[in-house]
Amino acid sequence: AAVSGLPLLNKEEQNPSTTTTFGTGEIIKDALKRGVRSFLIGIGGSATNDAGTGMLRALGFHFLDINEKETDGTGKSLQSIYSIDESRVMAELKNVQFTIACDVNNPFSGPNGAAYVYAPQKGASDKMTKKLDEGMESFRLLIEKEKGIDLNTIPGSGAAGGLGGGFVAFLNAELKPGIEMVLQTIGFEKHLKNADLVITGEGKLDKQTAMGKAPSGILDAASKMNIPVIAIGGSVEDRECLLERGFTSLFSTIPNTMSLKEAMLKETAKRNIIKTTEQIMKSIE
Repeated sequence: AAVSGLPLLNKEEQNPSTTTTFGTGEIIKDALKRGVRSFLIGIGGSATNDAGTGMLRALGFHFLDINEKETDGTGKSLQSIYSIDESRVMAELKNVQFTIACDVNNPFSGPNGAAYVYAPQKGASDKMTKKLDEGMESFRLLIEKEKGIDLNTIPGSGAAGGLGGGFVAFLNAELKPGIEMVLQTIGFEKHLKNADLVITGEGKLDKQTAMGKAPSGILDAASKMNIPVIAIGGSVEDRECLLERGFTSLFSTIPNTMSLKEAMLKETAKRNIIKTTEQIMKSIE
């Protein structure tokens, strides 16, 4: 998100058909030249849907169309890719380890893939989303043919507009759920030992929450110890999906009569969270 992320663009600039992860590749390239051989990279919050081709172009990969002309490493060019030229890939990439932390488990393409689930929030229309997914599927089939890897069988390959899949297919990366890495680092299970209830949440609770995001990771850890988990969010959508996922109950912090603009104010948000938490605690006394 800090390099190829949505927060870097204003609303008018958001277009996952033309944005690219090339800048992410440039940072990796610079690190390789400085001698770095082990990478831990967090992906998510991207403004892109280029399947990592932009990043890979910066590292010396070339994606060619049927006329052997190089494509531009954007989402709109994925469907044009006919062959892959790896003859000029950086020599420094040999014996490099990539560990990729991602916060979703979406496949590469299809109804639950990178384009259909995330492209709309990056500025894509329905028509653009369909074209992007067609490009992802076309590229997936080429990767399966050339690399023997079906990215739709790898959870997280659709993360960051398919960047996760690009890392796996071309850089032999290992995808790991970011929340699992965080929980392991802080010894979360140790903190759960004497807990009777866990409260978690995020800005918006919806079906994406159930696709490997932080609240789901917390839910999985607590469920192993039969501890109920309540989730709170600014808004709650796809309630049935989340309850089926295992959350005990769901709470929205924003009253129906409050505008989004008002709800986003820091002091208002703080007050709403406190009120919601008080309601939860009173209900379980």
